[in-house]
Amino acid sequence: MSLDVRAPALATGPVPAPPPAARPPSLRSRALAVVAPAALTVVLGLWGIRRQNTLWGDEAVTYQLAGREPSRIWETVQQVDLVHALYYALMHVIFDLFGAGLLSLRLPSVLAMAAAAGGVGLLGLRLAGPRVGMVAGLVFALLPQVQKYAQEGRSYALVCALIAWATCALVANVERGNRWRWTVYGLTLLVACLLHEFAVLALVAHGVTLLVSRPPKGVLRAWSVTAAGVVTGLLPLAVVSAGQSEQVAWIGGPVRPYHLLVAVVVGVACARAPLRGGGPVSPAALAVPMLVLPGALLLTASLVKPLFVDRYVLFSNIGVALLLGAWLDYVRRLPRYAPIVYVAAVAALAALVPPSLELRTPRSRSNDATAVATAVREAGRPGDGLLHLSGRQRILTAAHPDDTRLLVDLALARDPVASNTLAGVEFAAPGIAARMKEFDRIVVVRAAGERASGDPREEAKEETLRRHFREDRAVEVNGARVSVHVRRYGDSARAEFLRAPSGSG
Repeated sequence: MSLDVRAPALATGPVPAPPPAARPPSLRSRALAVVAPAALTVVLGLWGIRRQNTLWGDEAVTYQLAGREPSRIWETVQQVDLVHALYYALMHVIFDLFGAGLLSLRLPSVLAMAAAAGGVGLLGLRLAGPRVGMVAGLVFALLPQVQKYAQEGRSYALVCALIAWATCALVANVERGNRWRWTVYGLTLLVACLLHEFAVLALVAHGVTLLVSRPPKGVLRAWSVTAAGVVTGLLPLAVVSAGQSEQVAWIGGPVRPYHLLVAVVVGVACARAPLRGGGPVSPAALAVPMLVLPGALLLTASLVKPLFVDRYVLFSNIGVALLLGAWLDYVRRLPRYAPIVYVAAVAALAALVPPSLELRTPRSRSNDATAVATAVREAGRPGDGLLHLSGRQRILTAAHPDDTRLLVDLALARDPVASNTLAGVEFAAPGIAARMKEFDRIVVVRAAGERASGDPREEAKEETLRRHFREDRAVEVNGARVSVHVRRYGDSARAEFLRAPSGSG
């Protein structure tokens, strides 16, 4: 028996070549996606970092508290500003190492924001490739809000950096997580929350990202355990600081989330395009919750108690930067639209020049503590009285004590350091009024838009000025009005008569 085996027929035409395998991005392109945004952020952060050697009120608080001894910082935050205790302790160490000054105050924020920009670049790299990563990181560095808070001696840049890198750890854990990686994610996010409590809103955004991405159940379980650990670690600070809720009483008034609304509209419009993705988490699934949820939750809470301030959700800019980076990459790949992208990029850079220049001026902040202290020095004479119509505004002059050392602070009973407070402890209302009547000239500091709050001491100040003094001259500075009040005609002679010793005859 024979077995007839047929050989396969030989192809007579040319054999088509297999499709070329996609080359993995080079080490250079991956490194550039992280390094280029960080480098640009450093350059922008150092540009005009001194802001003409001026401080604004919140930075003045940092400057004062970071200069105190650790025991004094701890005693102070028991009464006020507990939410920033960790930041003040960190800045105290920096002041000890490098001295207290504007560069020491602001350079940590510059470096932190550079780290955040690098983290955004790494996120874009992991989600959609090195080009998206580099563009997203550069967009993040150029955003006006990012430029602004990169040059402020407050905690917001540090929080933004920690959330950016915690988000990188989250994406890595979805792809290949283990206990050590989840620990890094949880600790990074916990430190961000301890620097500012509202960083916990990023945790909510991460949870929605995972639900939308539908990772394996093990990933959801590991994230849930880690998230519970972060909340547990934050809970003591949240409970104790709730007793200092008067710290955010100034937020009252109409909410103006203009920057956030513009970012949300732009970001959501970008997310509607078919953005490139290359992993279990898509750019839109990560970026949209990060952009929308923190601000939306804070605005919702503000319906009960005003809490929304755009810098509290500064990290939402991570979302809009990623979406813009992915969208620009998508449009660039469309041949007929590629030239438009370059023209739009040049136009956007040109439009950013005026706000970038403005951010480097003292008037870019809501007040200028340096200008207030200078105006007080120029208005006063040695021995004049000094009166802050609201004791809270003493921080506007306390950062420059040499400007007020020749004046007598009429309301101050114990100074801020001795009393472990931000603005010191004032006399009771009758004592303030009595001290005011002993002076012929008083330099008065009133914060812009400030009105009597119902505090008896503030009412006593206003009433005594109205009855016994007249305004001689005034000057408006950024954030305050500094005026000189002199005793009304006839009051001075009467005061001298009352102070003179009585005769024996």
